[in-house]
Amino acid sequence: MNNAKVDVLLGLQWGDEGKGKVVDVLTPEYDVVARFQGGPNAGHTLEFEGQKYVLRSIPSGIFQGGKVNIIGNGVVLAPDLFMDEAKALEASGHDLRQRLHISKKAHLIMPTHRVLDAAYETAKGKSKVGTTGKGIGPTYTDKVSRTGLRVGDIFDRFEEKYAACKARHESILQSMNFSYDITEVEKKWMEGIEYLRQYNIVDSEHEINQLLRDGKSVLCEGAQGTLLDVDFGSYPFVTSSNTICAGACTGLGIGPNKIGDVYGIMKAYCTRVGAGPFPTELFDETGDTIRQIGHEYGAVTGRERRCGWIDLVALKYAIMVNGVTKLIMMKSDVLDGFKTIKACVAYKQHGKDIDYFPYSIDEGIEPVYVEMPGWQTDMTKYTSEEQFPKEFNNYIHFLEEQLETPICIISIGPDREQTIVRK
Repeated sequence: MNNAKVDVLLGLQWGDEGKGKVVDVLTPEYDVVARFQGGPNAGHTLEFEGQKYVLRSIPSGIFQGGKVNIIGNGVVLAPDLFMDEAKALEASGHDLRQRLHISKKAHLIMPTHRVLDAAYETAKGKSKVGTTGKGIGPTYTDKVSRTGLRVGDIFDRFEEKYAACKARHESILQSMNFSYDITEVEKKWMEGIEYLRQYNIVDSEHEINQLLRDGKSVLCEGAQGTLLDVDFGSYPFVTSSNTICAGACTGLGIGPNKIGDVYGIMKAYCTRVGAGPFPTELFDETGDTIRQIGHEYGAVTGRERRCGWIDLVALKYAIMVNGVTKLIMMKSDVLDGFKTIKACVAYKQHGKDIDYFPYSIDEGIEPVYVEMPGWQTDMTKYTSEEQFPKEFNNYIHFLEEQLETPICIISIGPDREQTIVRK
């Protein structure tokens, strides 16, 4: 870690890689943790001291005392969901008021954004993207069409601005003949607005750059994963924001020359939630076993995650577009019982092998696998890499050779303590 630099931590697959746990583990090395994109469609799960927490909008560094946590301008915020999340943390003894700062430029997810989300998905029929229904897409749509409502607006003619945005949404919904009732949701949403006023609402781009000038170190926390990036993911089955490293600059207001290390997080296998292409997806007993052992169900939606073998073609692409300097491998323990482990090293497309991530992966793609012997050892109680079985070390070295990037941290269980930092 470079002093007064910004390190970035993000997912390299289709999200759900375990970013929350790693941010929590790395936070002691930093002064500031900042979320730079996404919204309550992200669910970052942390487990320690016998407790389990799921964070949706609040940075995962909130559990480490004395750290500044920033919700950046690139995030979209639902006041009612934020209120629920914050109150639950406060009830469990975590003081947020002093630690958490929220950007004035973050956009607000309105109740009608959620209705629009449902209406758009319904209209797509069989072509639906499989959103979380949290209103993320319509909020980012308003942002880029310059009609959005921002956190800073709650201090300036808020009722007037809210009414104008709501009327525009209602006009769209009326044209779609979509029926809805937001009475109760809107009431709670307005309570969330009042709750939000109690927090440090800041010009976060000025604050974060001042912290850097003061010699403070910053860890940027990404949400979702690289393959869900609106530009570089498996479009149109993507999220509405830039999930890659460049998104940390635009989502926080920091210059690219400030970026130090880029931590890329991956699972030892691969998962995906919702619709969209997934070349290594398993439709057999192996896929079901991975799902059951790995508890692969969405932290926010509870949806079953689709499971498959690790995809090195997609990972090389993700490492390239992010400029990843260090890899972190999660859920290695889920593969503990397998006799054989597979890794996709190329795609077969139109009868030819390709080793790059193409424009479209939704048709005619077959994974080309390399098979390796599994370690068939319970690693969940291990405390150092010296205890790793030979077969697992072989798997690590194979991945490092293929991906040309060192794996510096390995997770062997959900708890904070089940984390091994490699020398």
